[in-house]
Amino acid sequence: MRNDWESHLEQWASAGLVDAAAAGQIRQWEANQARPGGLRWPIWLALAFGVLTLGAGVLLFVSSHWDQLAPGQRMTLVVLMIAVFHAAGAAVAGRFPSLAIALHTIGTVALGAGIALAGQIYHISEHWPAAILLWAVGAAIAWALLRHWTQATLVAVLVPWWLAGEWLIRVQELQASDWAAVAAGICALSLTYLGARHGAKESALRKALVWLGGLALLPAASITAAGMAMGWQTEEPSIAAWSIAAVLPLAVAVALRGRAAIWNLGSVAWTMLLAVMAARPKPNMILNEPRASILVYAWCAIGAVGLAWWGIREARSERINLAVAGFAITLLCFYFSNVMDKFGRSASLVVLGLLFLGGGWLLEKARRRLISQIRQEGA
Repeated sequence: MRNDWESHLEQWASAGLVDAAAAGQIRQWEANQARPGGLRWPIWLALAFGVLTLGAGVLLFVSSHWDQLAPGQRMTLVVLMIAVFHAAGAAVAGRFPSLAIALHTIGTVALGAGIALAGQIYHISEHWPAAILLWAVGAAIAWALLRHWTQATLVAVLVPWWLAGEWLIRVQELQASDWAAVAAGICALSLTYLGARHGAKESALRKALVWLGGLALLPAASITAAGMAMGWQTEEPSIAAWSIAAVLPLAVAVALRGRAAIWNLGSVAWTMLLAVMAARPKPNMILNEPRASILVYAWCAIGAVGLAWWGIREARSERINLAVAGFAITLLCFYFSNVMDKFGRSASLVVLGLLFLGGGWLLEKARRRLISQIRQEGA
């Protein structure tokens, strides 16, 4: 949870009332004063497990008794389910702030279930992205009132989900298969979340965004690069969809990184080009599918190198780890799709084994060297 003094300290530093050295000393002193007796991570683990089990139990109870309730009883139960958790969070806020955050988070998650159930009761669930939008608005209001990092994390997940859902409905209406813009937007937004921790800017929200970006980046990049195999075509691209896919990650980067967001221009450009290159070529294009496929693999390798360079420049080891993993996945996919079928079965297995052993050793050696380099520079 972000403490109030951190926001005030950043304002004082921006106004020039406190220099960087004094701000660092204040943060260090507060960290030493607030350090608990060594049980912080078990408490957070218990709270996270409690949030998951309690929320799942409530939803299971509601679903098991749903058919036995009248519509009025269903709506009452939905409203009470949301209100009870938020009221409990407000009741314990002064004595146990971490538990209050967990209870308010369950209340916002229950809001999503309540919106879905209300739509089912009143038969208004035909356009399901609208329910995601209402859920995102509720999480944004909770974030504005409570300033909890969990609410902001929910907003960071729900808003892209809503936009992707709106495009899915449109694509289904047009009977098209143009998912390249959505895949590119999610991939670019994952890179933006991954770069949330920058310099001395540390908070629970930024850490959560880094985790979101790290977990989503490799699947999103893989899906974007697989557009040719999925039959995506960009013969008539939607200007609105591609604009949102490029502008939204850049806007979030500006909010998170300020002037340092200039480096996110490269990640967005790389993602957009990857989506365009991975789309199925038109019959009249100069490049055929095999040549386009090789370019996609080469572009993915360049992206992995760029991500590693970004991690070195800003001393972030998680970006280096993801870059090494992405490069290894690119190499393996290239081998399976373009090289393996040119050997016999025994030779292909031998080459694959050598690739795993030798390539894995070289990549791990390079990863350790890069991480040790940024640690030496930061010391």
